[in-house]
Amino acid sequence: MMHVVATRRLPVILPSVTDELLSSWTGRHASFYEVSPLITLRHCIPEIRSLRSADLDLTNDQEIRLANMFATKPPAIRQMTFTDIAQASRRLIAARPTQVCVNCSAGLEPVPVLRGQLQGWRITCPLCGNQFRDVDDHERASLFRQYLDTALHGEKLLDDEARRGVKTWASPAGIVHLLLMRRIELPFPAEEELWRFRVLGKIIPELDHVLAESCTSFPTPQNPVLPLHLRAALLAGVAMVHSSGVEMLHMLPRSTLGLHRRRFDREAMPFFVSASRMKHSTQMQLI
Repeated sequence: MMHVVATRRLPVILPSVTDELLSSWTGRHASFYEVSPLITLRHCIPEIRSLRSADLDLTNDQEIRLANMFATKPPAIRQMTFTDIAQASRRLIAARPTQVCVNCSAGLEPVPVLRGQLQGWRITCPLCGNQFRDVDDHERASLFRQYLDTALHGEKLLDDEARRGVKTWASPAGIVHLLLMRRIELPFPAEEELWRFRVLGKIIPELDHVLAESCTSFPTPQNPVLPLHLRAALLAGVAMVHSSGVEMLHMLPRSTLGLHRRRFDREAMPFFVSASRMKHSTQMQLI
């Protein structure tokens, strides 16, 4: 049996904003009461380690306690977190806001942090559909605008998987991981330039030049949240691979060598198996 610890309701409750992140709502209350956000959380969840952990995962018991403190319903608390986000998509949740919607943030003080601002698979606002702008430089335009339509398709694939649990022949988040792996380039570049060459560059040929001209580093498969002005290239790459099917996945490993080739083959294998099973299932239905 689950025992729910009784939590006293806060005397003053500030209204939340649509799609607001739990840590943001907690932080606004903390500012009002002149305490730290973590102390506010630990008022009812003493075991919580950080604001980030509360945003990512809450137990049912913790949701109930927070709902009591904020005078709301547990599902409302859950919707302010990433608890229901697919496991494969978790690495695409940024540690801090990387983008902003000037339409949905206008006129709000203090400015709340919305869940969409941490979703590294998005280039558009999930609330109004406007294109996001960089949180540090609102005027910085995407360098891959010619791929926008394809990138929007990739965004939808990733969003369907992350938020709705939609399963297809290949995990879009898994494709992200494959595309950010290093590839080999001939003639061999200087050692200090190896970081620039990724599998994604075989699909989006402009990427190598853009990275050489404007970047000094690039995200890895382990930390795959790209800067907003580069993200359209990755989303477009996901859409292209997903639409092309296993034929493109068979082609891409040719640009990798050694450890990177073995890693690519190992992580792509479930997609080949899934595609084969789906093809077999379709054939059986036609018999």
